[in-house]
Amino acid sequence: MHTGPYTRYVALGDSQTEGLGDGDDITGLRGCADRLAELMAATSPGLSYANLAVRGSLAGQVHAEQLGPALALRPDVATVVAGMNDLLRPRFDADEVAGHLEAMFARLTAQGARVATVTFPDTGRVIPLARPLGSRVLALNERIREAAARHGVAVAETFAHPVVTDSRLWSPDRLHASPLGHERIAAAVAHALGLPGSDDAWTRPLPAGQGPAPSGVRRALDEARWVAGFLGPWIGRRLRGRSSGEGRTAKRPELVPVLAG
Repeated sequence: MHTGPYTRYVALGDSQTEGLGDGDDITGLRGCADRLAELMAATSPGLSYANLAVRGSLAGQVHAEQLGPALALRPDVATVVAGMNDLLRPRFDADEVAGHLEAMFARLTAQGARVATVTFPDTGRVIPLARPLGSRVLALNERIREAAARHGVAVAETFAHPVVTDSRLWSPDRLHASPLGHERIAAAVAHALGLPGSDDAWTRPLPAGQGPAPSGVRRALDEARWVAGFLGPWIGRRLRGRSSGEGRTAKRPELVPVLAG
């Protein structure tokens, strides 16, 4: 199995890998995969990078639509991160989702790529209304670990560290990481891959926030604004059978040289 330095990095996934929450569609999205590519380039001069991720993708869609193009690029390192969109759907099957992830792990590693993935955080600590989904997160994370072990895939264990649910690591919609969150995800994957210079600093808590904790009334108002501004529209799209990724294509479908960050 390839252990670096690397020449071709390909990222597969959904909105987190595409980079939502870190930049915008006007100025451009950066995101954890772009940041990871920059970290890799620091010790892999000449690294080329492709990002096939499309927001809103389910694990089955990533498998069906991104794996083939990824294999054609013949990466020596790849990241596969998908399943959060599945977790949020009414019908969720952890075995089915993990099956799609494992199929991608198997094909990419069989071709010689070093593959990395992540476990998902406790969504209930980020979105209180999502606490009932906790058992789903635990079930999917366990299956991800098992599938990764069978194929020698590196796992960034984000679930285990409280800092991952610090609100400062999340964008206002609470569904996507903030720029700081994307930075931490990239550092976590770099650590899992054993990139030179990487360490566990990403697991450390952020400095204590300033000012008093918000009152119960303030928290309730914040929740109401979040429901109206983000949850309501999201549910509306689901009821209409729409996806945020409709009509979108990968932002970086071909391998392009990347400079160190």
